[in-house]
Amino acid sequence: MILLVHMIFGAAVGSAVKSMPIAITLALLSHYFLDTLPHIEYSVVNIETRHWRKTLPDILKILLDFCLGFFLILLLSKNQPIIYICAFIAMLPDGFTILNRAIPNKISAAHDKLHEKIHFLKHKKISNFWRFFNQVIIVIISIILLKP
Repeated sequence: MILLVHMIFGAAVGSAVKSMPIAITLALLSHYFLDTLPHIEYSVVNIETRHWRKTLPDILKILLDFCLGFFLILLLSKNQPIIYICAFIAMLPDGFTILNRAIPNKISAAHDKLHEKIHFLKHKKISNFWRFFNQVIIVIISIILLKP
């Protein structure tokens, strides 16, 4: 799933749940829940194969996605710190995956293995329309929950 979807859903969790520890926990778990749904992802082949000179377009896509997510949260939310904390927490599992691909270690490799299992629909034949549609619905629901 792209970062914007994880960010805005995590922010919506932070906006809707009043208890900070529960909101943070649910934001983290939301990442794994969303990854069980069919979705579109970035290609990280250049990072996996360590073709660092070819990673700039990938990094720019991810950065643009992150900035757009941050901008939407800024525009649509009450802008309380918990909202931004939850948006960040909701992205962490993907950060661990990228870290494992760039600098492998036992802990991030174990997480990556679990994270990959959660993407069980990734290899199923589901049209890109439905993969994209799922993300649009999640963003719409998140925007509704974020409204002040």
